[in-house]
Parts: sequence; structure tokens; C-alpha cells
Amino acid sequence: MKKQSAGLLVYRLKDGQPEVLIAHMGGPFHAKKDAGHWSVPKGEFDAGDDPRATASREFGEELGKTVPDGNWEDLGSITYKNGKEVFAWALEGDLDVSEIRSNTFELEWPPRSGKTQEFPEIDRAGWFNLPEAAAKLIPDQVVFLERLANLLNVPFGTEEVPGPPNQASLF
Repeated sequence: MKKQSAGLLVYRLKDGQPEVLIAHMGGPFHAKKDAGHWSVPKGEFDAGDDPRATASREFGEELGKTVPDGNWEDLGSITYKNGKEVFAWALEGDLDVSEIRSNTFELEWPPRSGKTQEFPEIDRAGWFNLPEAAAKLIPDQVVFLERLANLLNVPFGTEEVPGPPNQASLF
């Protein structure tokens, strides 16, 4: 059976533009990396579990914050290259994430040292506009930002699409 995760993409509007709350993955493999090492707060669920309940629980476990009240908007799902399916919802809210409290995991570190260390699943979280978040997120999750932009009817990104080159005809 393939793995499934569910997450919650909290957003706020600042000067009419959305900012999203994303989380940097903890542990030694992600410690000194930025681009591609942030994620929507999410976690795995088993067959028969409610994905929305999982998204809510994982948000609390990974950030130590209560899910804001509001209307959950379905952002659909994506499938990673490894086959894992991730479901996400968008929810408007505004939280102070200057201090978070994440659950932890144990890992033998350094490798083959025989020493086990404890690491937070999430080591920091932050608010980013859509282009900034797109540069930080796991690439497969960027589609959730595009779907949020469509839902909010705002442009995704700031780049202008270049027009055709302005050159004289050779004929």
C-alpha cells in the first residue's frame, strides 16, 4: 500500500497578497540546506484514517500551534516520484511562529557511530510570499501554491512572461 500524508497550508493576506506558512525540515540532513528543504506541515496517515484530522494533528505536532478557525479549502493531492500521495488544504489564519515546538525523532548520528541523537521534525517555520515559498518548498509541493493562487485569484509569481523577440524579418 502506498504512503499517504495530509497537510495544512495556512495563509494570510498582507497588502492584498498571500503569504504562506511553511516549515523547514529538521535533522542533520537538512540543517544547512534551504532551497527544497521546506514543506507544508504534514504527516502520514493510515488507510481508514481521516486525512483532514491527520492534517490538523500534524500541524499541532510539528509547530506546537493550534490550527486557526476558518474554512478549509481543498487543494487536492500530488504524488511524489516515489509514489507517496500528499493531500493538502488551505486555511486563512495568522500565527506567530517566531517560536515553535516540534515533536522529535531519534537517529544514529553521526552515521555508524553507535550514538543516538534526538532531532526536531521541524526546526523553524516562517511566512513567505508565493515566489519566496516556491523557491524554498520541496519542488513537488509548489503546485499547492499555484492552486492557492488560483483559489485566491492572485497572480502566481512576479515574473513577466517575455513576448516574442523584436527582430526584423530575414526575408
